[in-house]
Amino acid sequence: MAGAFGFKGCQKIRGPQIRNLLEAKDFFLFDCDGVIWHGEEAITGAAKVVNSLIRQGKNVVFVTNNSTRPRENYVHKFYRLGFTDVMLEQIFSSSYCSALYLRDVVKVRGQVFVIGCEGLRRELQEAGIPCVEEADDPDATIYDCALAPDVQAVLVGHDDKLTFLKLAKASCYLRNPDCLFLATDNDPWHPLSGGRILPGSGSLTAALEVASGRKATVIGKPSRFMFECISSQFRGVDPAQCLMVGDRLETDMLFGSNCGLDTMLTLTGVSQIEEAQEYQNSELTTNHSLVPDYVVDTIADFLPAFEELDEQSN
Repeated sequence: MAGAFGFKGCQKIRGPQIRNLLEAKDFFLFDCDGVIWHGEEAITGAAKVVNSLIRQGKNVVFVTNNSTRPRENYVHKFYRLGFTDVMLEQIFSSSYCSALYLRDVVKVRGQVFVIGCEGLRRELQEAGIPCVEEADDPDATIYDCALAPDVQAVLVGHDDKLTFLKLAKASCYLRNPDCLFLATDNDPWHPLSGGRILPGSGSLTAALEVASGRKATVIGKPSRFMFECISSQFRGVDPAQCLMVGDRLETDMLFGSNCGLDTMLTLTGVSQIEEAQEYQNSELTTNHSLVPDYVVDTIADFLPAFEELDEQSN
């Protein structure tokens, strides 16, 4: 998608260009990790940017593929890191959207087998969706363990306690063609300090796809469903008035493209501008959906634009 104001894709913008963009857009969607914080440390200036947007009457929401914590925990983290104006209803995580999908779209009847952390289970439970309780003997194997009789869906999220038994059980449930196969997201990995990486939900989903011979329906970015959740809870959301701000080309920028949103890449996270330029120059037209409309070094680049707007209003 070509950005507004005549810019072509993958253009770094600053100053007056950012100010014009802030004036033109009414709805801002932010990824979290790598955009507004790194772990337990807010990116410099990010809290001031988010709080300023909210106080200026802009609609701000957060779209994260992180399924490990319930939304109420996110509210506490936002407040702890200085994002004092963020409310629960502004947070759309892949775990929350998975619960909405199971409850409101497919209207699942029966239990859900979850590969994921406690935060994912809590979102499902708050939506009234029953989950299979894990009560196996420590020495149980797939040969002798109990299998629940009424599993209607398998949902895969990030699970740092994944076992072979969980994978085997999920594979058994998915032999039933009427059992839904869902994934919170398909992120392959996440960066850690010291050059290490953490395998993401996508790597766990891939293992189960091979074992079951089935493809999962992905709920989080880059799927459109997360935007549909936002549109159902905020009236009058116009994609043309939205800006998606993220740090990952394959999820955030593709999500924006899939939903008809202008996109902005911030260089404080996973993807860098050189990767975006490679996609831009690719002969594969599908790669062009991964190219951002705009690029900034950090969302703190918004701050001078706010100062200009404040001067104009005084």
